[in-house]
Parts: sequence; C-alpha cells; structure tokens
Amino acid sequence: MEFKSPCKSCFFVATILFLSLLSSCGTTKDLSAAKGSHKNAVPEAELSLVFAGDIMAHKPNYTFTDFDRIWRDITPLVSSADLSFANVEAPVADSLPWSTYPQFNMHSEYVEAAIKAGFNVFSLTNNHTNDQYLDGIKQTKKYFDSRKGIWACGLKEKSGDPLTYKIIEKNGFKVLFVAITEILNRNDYASYIDYYPSTEKKRNQLIEELKNLQEASKADLFVLSVHTDEPEYIIKVTESHKKFFRKLIEECRADIIWANHPHVVKIFEETAASTHYTEALNQKDRKAFIMYANGNTISAQRTNPQFTAPETPRDYTGEGLLLKLKARKMSDGSVILSDYEPHLITTYITPGWQFVIKLLDDDFIATLDRAELVTWAKYLTERKKLMEKVLEGK
Repeated sequence: MEFKSPCKSCFFVATILFLSLLSSCGTTKDLSAAKGSHKNAVPEAELSLVFAGDIMAHKPNYTFTDFDRIWRDITPLVSSADLSFANVEAPVADSLPWSTYPQFNMHSEYVEAAIKAGFNVFSLTNNHTNDQYLDGIKQTKKYFDSRKGIWACGLKEKSGDPLTYKIIEKNGFKVLFVAITEILNRNDYASYIDYYPSTEKKRNQLIEELKNLQEASKADLFVLSVHTDEPEYIIKVTESHKKFFRKLIEECRADIIWANHPHVVKIFEETAASTHYTEALNQKDRKAFIMYANGNTISAQRTNPQFTAPETPRDYTGEGLLLKLKARKMSDGSVILSDYEPHLITTYITPGWQFVIKLLDDDFIATLDRAELVTWAKYLTERKKLMEKVLEGK
C-alpha cells in the first residue's frame, strides 16, 4: 500500500431508502422476511456482529501515540456488538521497528487500542502478512494467540499446516470463522499463511476444504473473510468475485462473506442462501450476505485531501464502512440474518495532524461548521454524497 502525502435487486431499493435517513445511529433494515418455514417460530437467541475494513498503520498513524483517540468516536458502535471484525493489514511484531509502506510493521499497543474500542475478531491474512518475513508471521501469531477473548485467523503454526479456523461460541451460537488471502506481495513463507491464489485449481481446493470444515463444525453461522486479488482503489465489483462468492455460499454454505483489499468501499448485498440449507433444513427464506469491500477503517492514505476536487479517486481511501448485522436463532432451529445498520466513517486529520476516525454524518459535519472548519465541512458534505452513491451501486 503506497503511502502518499451493483447488483440489481430489491436490496438496493432498501439501500436508497436508508441512505436518505442515514445518521450517526444508522438505519436498521430487516433482512429476515420471516415467512415460510419461520412464520410460527420465535427468536430464542440473538447475536450482533460489526464488520469493519482495514486497520493500517502508516507513519502518520503511529507518530501520535495516543492510539485510543483514533477510535474514540466509533467505540460506542463497535463495542455494542457481540463480535466485531477487522482486518489487520500488517505484521504485529514488537521486537521489530515500526515500519510504513512498502513493508509494514505495527506494535501490539496499536492493536490493543482497537481491542479496547471493541474489536475482538481479526483477519490476519492479506498481501502484507509476510512483510516482515517469518519472524513477523510468528510474532503476530504469538501475540494474537496470547490474547484471551480474542479470535484471529489466517496464520499457521507450522509450514504446510491445514487451513486454520476458529470456532466462536457466543450467546448460544456456534460461529465458524475462516480468513484467507488470494494475494501476497511476495511468496516468502507463504506456506505459513492461509493463502489461496485466485486460480481455478486453488479455488476448487478451497471449496473442498471449506465444505469439510463447515460439515464438521456443525456451526450455526459461517463467516468467511477473503482478501481479494483485484486492482486497488476500484469501486466496481468484479464479475469473477460475484460468481466466486455465490459459489462459496452455495457449495460451502457460507452465511457471510466479508471481503477486503482495494482500500475503498464497495457495495454490500443480500443474496439467497445455499440450497443445502433451504432444502435440507426447510429454510426457504434463509439469506446470505456479501460485503465486497469495507474500505479503510484507519490509514493515512489520504494525507492530502483534495478539498476543491472531492471526487478525486484517491480521496475514496479516506472513507470506510462499518456494517452491523444481527443473527437470530429461532425456536424451529433455523438461523436468520435479521437486520443491518450501515455506518459510513471517515478519517479526519485534526489540526494537530492526528488521523482519527469519525462517523461521516450530518452531526459531525455540523460540528466542523460550528468550529469554523469550513473547508473540512464542505469537503465532507460532498464526500458523504459521493459515498452514498457508492452504496446505491451508482
């Protein structure tokens, strides 16, 4: 990552409606369409999940050591969920120096601030996973393995070990979590990483392994993280990934596919669940959910906002998406994704040059205006409009 100073469905009709009302509290949309096999069932358990994007640490991010301040404004949202997911886009190796692009390294206190904010499930596998070679991989795994109440996937104990996974038991749910990457910046120590290049052979291998995992786990919910092999900074969803993700849902019974890599937000969508569920379990209305990319949660890729040209492609790296979902386990044994709340976020550069996360909403823009930070207020007003178009699939 260089450091520099749509799907057509009724889902998008709902998206347009929520965008007109989007606020700091988000807007809840029911996904369950609870008819058919669920109509006489009642919820017995509920699980809330938040999905973020990439946690990055460029030099401007780690120069200021008050890392808690980065997360302060979104902590209430992140900590409100039972499980909050983020992708750590760097090794976490305390014995090695901090390092920015092109070979990242962050220290554990940076991650600890995110954990304090409420994140407790992490993908560790992406194109920067082996930036610090085997030492970085081993230190990263050791750190996350030592954190109680934290789940992380993507790194192996030994070269060539099987695909890693986590079983998360929470609120009466059993959640299967798997994180893989289709891309590495270098192949050093790839055998220690859950790495599946986007070839037909490797995708077929992945599908077979995921089928077996899902079958053996008896999980209520299957969440799959995919770090995609695709061009960065492009908002359009590739046809290849549309087809592949639907295949993962159909054949591997994935319920939620959470993808990242391009460092910009892409659309998210509801889709039909696997027919293995809809037929074998008589859950005709069961839905699956795809997030094609949630963008940067924190980074310093937008160090020079184009205040007079907010539509500049690079400026999209300054926004992200936090998506909150709910899963309900019903009295008839079915599990449904019941609601979603989308929250746009932005990386704001304070007058003291610290990069912090803010909810991209009218309240924050009004606060900037009252503080006579008019340039930022006007810029983010336009950025909000542009991001709403992204979520509409325009």
